[in-house]
Amino acid sequence: MKTILLIEDNNDIRNNTAEILELSNYKVVVAENGKVGVEQAIQHLPDLIICDIMMPVLDGYGVLHAVHKNESIKNTPFIFLTAKSERNDFRKGMELGADDYITKPFSGTDLLNAVDSRLKKIESLKKDFTPNLDGIDELRKTSFGSDALHSLTEGRQTNRYKKKQLVYVEGNHPNHLYYVVTGKVKAFRTNDYGKELVTELYSPGDFLGHIALLEGTVYKDTAEAIEETELAMVPKEDFDALVNINPEVSRKFIQLLAKNISAKEDQLLGFAYNSLRKKVADALLMLIRKYPGNKEQEFVIDITRESLASIAGTATESLIRTLSDFRSEKLIDITEGHIKILNQKKLELLLN
Repeated sequence: MKTILLIEDNNDIRNNTAEILELSNYKVVVAENGKVGVEQAIQHLPDLIICDIMMPVLDGYGVLHAVHKNESIKNTPFIFLTAKSERNDFRKGMELGADDYITKPFSGTDLLNAVDSRLKKIESLKKDFTPNLDGIDELRKTSFGSDALHSLTEGRQTNRYKKKQLVYVEGNHPNHLYYVVTGKVKAFRTNDYGKELVTELYSPGDFLGHIALLEGTVYKDTAEAIEETELAMVPKEDFDALVNINPEVSRKFIQLLAKNISAKEDQLLGFAYNSLRKKVADALLMLIRKYPGNKEQEFVIDITRESLASIAGTATESLIRTLSDFRSEKLIDITEGHIKILNQKKLELLLN
C-alpha cells in the first residue's frame, strides 16, 4: 500500500481529501501545517507528498525546500495543492522542483488521476532503460508524456559521415547528442606533438558527445568516423530538457551514458603498467568487444596501423613489430593489411 502525506491547513479540505485517498486504498498521513508536514515526511517516508501552498508556520514553498534538503526524502514526488492559479505561482513551484499541481476546487477524479499518474511515472523511472534511441525515447516519454516526443522522434536528423570525416572537434561547443545508427566512430585526443591517443570507440547503439553536454563545457576530444557511418542527432535543447526535468531521470540518464567509466579506468591502468605485448593484445580484444561482427566467422579487423597503435597507446613501429610476433605465434594472421584473430583465448590469457 502506497503512503501519501497530505499537508493542508483547512480542516474540511484535509479531511475530505484524505477520505478520498483512503477509499482508493492509499495510506494517508495528514499534517495541519508545513512544519508538522516536514516532520511527518521524515518520520513516515511517504511515496508522495500533496501540499497546500498558503499555510501558517511554513508555507508550501518552504516545505518543498526543506524536503529537497533532507537526504531521506529529497526524491519524494511532490504535488502542490492550491487555490492560486496565476502563472507566476506555477513557475515558482516548478523552478523549486515540484512535480505537479492540483488547483482548487478539484474533483475526486482529478485528485486520483494526478496521484495515480505521478506514482506510475515514478515506478517507470525505476526500470532499467536500454542504451539506445528506444531507451532515450522511453525516458523522454516517462518524463514528458508521449506528446513531447515529437521533436525527438519525428524531427530527428540523421547525418552520414565518410571514413575519416570528423563528427566534432576538441575545443568546440556541443550542439547535439549523437547516436550511432550504423558504422564505427573513434574519439581521440592529440598532444602538442601531434601524437594521437584513442579515448573511446563507438559502435551501433552508443551515444557520444554527452560528456560535454552534461558538464556544460567544450568537447575534450575529437570524434572521427572509422568507416561509413550514420549518426542520429538529438538537439542540445531536447537533451537538456530530458536531464533537467526530473532528478530521477537525470540520474538514470547519467547511469545510462556512464557505463564505460570502469572500462576507461582499466584502459588507463593498462597504459601505465602493461607490457607492450599486453597493450597490443588488449587493443585487439577491445575491438572484438566493440565490433563483434558475425560469430560464425573468424574475427577480422580492418583498421589502420596508426589507429590501432593509438588504441594500444604505443608507437606505430612498436605495434607493427608486436603484430609480427603475434603472427609468428599463430595468434593472428594478416592478409592484405587486415588482421584476422586466430586464437582469441590465448590473447585473453597473455601474461603481462
